[in-house]
Amino acid sequence: MQKFDLVVIGGGINGTGVARDAAGRGLSVLLCEKDDLAQATSSSSTKLIHGGLRYLEFFHFKLVRESLREREILLKSMPHIIWPLRFTLPHHRGLRPSWLLRLGLFIYDHMGGRKLLPPTKKINLKKHKTGIPLKDKFSIGFEYSDCWVEDSRMVALNASDAKNNGAVIKTRTTFERATRNNDVWDIILDSQNGNKQKITSSAIINCSGPWVTSVIESNLQQKNSTETRLIKGSHIITKKLFDNDSNYIFQNSDGRIIFAIPYETDFTLIGTTDIEYEGDPNKAKCSLEEKKYLIESISEYLDVQVDINDIVHTYSGVRPLFNDNKSEAQNVTRDYVIKADSNNGKTPLISVFGGKITTYRILAEKVIDELKPYFKNIKNNWTKDSYLPGGNFDPNEVSKLVNSILDKYNFIDEKWAIRLVKAYGTNAIDILNESNTVEDLGINFGWNLTEKEVLWLINMEFAKSAEDILWRRSKLGLRFSDDQVKYLENWLKDNI
Repeated sequence: MQKFDLVVIGGGINGTGVARDAAGRGLSVLLCEKDDLAQATSSSSTKLIHGGLRYLEFFHFKLVRESLREREILLKSMPHIIWPLRFTLPHHRGLRPSWLLRLGLFIYDHMGGRKLLPPTKKINLKKHKTGIPLKDKFSIGFEYSDCWVEDSRMVALNASDAKNNGAVIKTRTTFERATRNNDVWDIILDSQNGNKQKITSSAIINCSGPWVTSVIESNLQQKNSTETRLIKGSHIITKKLFDNDSNYIFQNSDGRIIFAIPYETDFTLIGTTDIEYEGDPNKAKCSLEEKKYLIESISEYLDVQVDINDIVHTYSGVRPLFNDNKSEAQNVTRDYVIKADSNNGKTPLISVFGGKITTYRILAEKVIDELKPYFKNIKNNWTKDSYLPGGNFDPNEVSKLVNSILDKYNFIDEKWAIRLVKAYGTNAIDILNESNTVEDLGINFGWNLTEKEVLWLINMEFAKSAEDILWRRSKLGLRFSDDQVKYLENWLKDNI
């Protein structure tokens, strides 16, 4: 029977971040995920690494400060999947006053030790390019910085780096149950192919997201005194709504904010909603009411007709937030809470409640720090100054990396090279390695997704299905036809 120092439940951003941190600090780690990596909440975000401007309004200063500091760290450690954005915040005369917006942005600029990103500035929307898509009534705005992230790829790369440091990553494997047995946990895992596996572990970290409470009470049969609130956030993806590359943050009359962000070149990403949710997190869907709400919200600002028929895709995620007894869903803290439970100083169980993708790294660090009393040889913190696979280049040299690939592999075009670099960074060179012609890359399944790239995703990033590849390791699902999806599915059945 295999014995591990640590078993991590959940293959979202917190789980993979914890597994990576722990493996790099010398612990033997197994991570189990019942579905694919990032299949639930972690692939359903607004895809921003940000401090959370609106959290200032609720006085969540600690969360904002920590998030802004992490924004700087993450931008340096994964410049292929995180890059800077400039957001335009139009001043709406019927909502928050201009002075309040200016004050909030001033605090936002100076709270987290910003070094890599440009500061906030006031803009004349009548003269600035970002004002072109907006209705004529908006004349003043503010421009500030935050970052974009390929959220599901960040999860996969954390899992990959955890494996590089010795962790065992098991996807499509359910954590069935565990019981304390003297100084270890006896654990049963159940894979989707029906194989059960018995292992033991000195500690368990519960990072199961929306299922955190049910795992404690059902799978671990432990008492739980921490309440969570499940909040559904939905997004819509429409055809491209404006020609410039500007990113917008709009104030809504209900006090919420809505983002409108250029997405995958030909689309616009709009979100998010905040709705109490009581169902199965696996079945969360964007409702008709949410679609209408998001369209009405952006229609207040954009000088373009938008309706339901412009929506090409939707997604919803359920956020497991720590219940701080606030009345409105939008007011519930996005901060994380780490709860540790031990049995006479042995067999620790740590459960993670809440959190946001921006703070996953520092959360993981703090979780493993909780284990120091139990593992005397645990190594020092290490992730702050490290990079994720493919991220070993300067954030300002993305174009340089693209050009080096174009020079070496002259059979691919610029759009293709940019996609590869913004997915794999320096590892794009490993995918293309030993290829002298486009034919050397194998089958082209569509949109330049080649056999070599698919094999990389299978072998290095734990992908097993067409959905994994097209929606979580990439966003090519927005472009693939039904026939192309079927062709990829059939190839995967025959080859893995």
